[in-house]
Amino acid sequence: MFVVMLRTLILFALVITVIRLMGKRQVGQLQPYELAVLIMVSALAAIPMEDIGIPLVNSVIPIILLFVFQIMASFIAQKNEKFRSLISGRPSILIENGRIVESELKELHININDLLEQLRIAGYTNISDVEFAIFETNGELSVIPKSQCRPLCPADLGLSTSYEGLSYPLVIDGNINHENLKKVQLDEGWLREELAKFGLEDIRKVLFASLDTAGNLYYQAKEESKK
Repeated sequence: MFVVMLRTLILFALVITVIRLMGKRQVGQLQPYELAVLIMVSALAAIPMEDIGIPLVNSVIPIILLFVFQIMASFIAQKNEKFRSLISGRPSILIENGRIVESELKELHININDLLEQLRIAGYTNISDVEFAIFETNGELSVIPKSQCRPLCPADLGLSTSYEGLSYPLVIDGNINHENLKKVQLDEGWLREELAKFGLEDIRKVLFASLDTAGNLYYQAKEESKK
């Protein structure tokens, strides 16, 4: 039993490492060759866990080789457009200037009902509102509406807006994020002093606290502290 547990932990650590090094993407965002590598890695990791008679190295080496192949393929694809098209395919325009491109639908084996479903998911119920719909290489549909149908934005009205950056989480579930405090050039003493103004003397009672680019501190206390 100990051997099985040890082999499982080793393979789990190896697979997690490989997936992390492949990049931060969800399964639905993977390119076809990346998905193939992921499936093969999963299969190779499962074999020695099912049969302890198979040497662990028989899975470790192929997994590492697949990872090296994926890294090399990604590097070459960044430098060579033809190679990228070969392994990842090319984006396909399904709607162009408000008209469905039948030839692309047939080539991709997509019916109109599937196209309409994806448009509804994107928030468009009428094809006439769409200027372009592009089927990306990762399987997602990018929709570009006609200028008359896009949401109104301040630039359309000639209005200037103030800068809005990212807010920095300073406390998460009672734990202070010291790295973010350094980024905003503040310290723990300032944070405790500000929270104390709202009756939160104990950081452990803070569920979440963040600071936006305007210097506004948002906080929320844990439920037990409210009671």
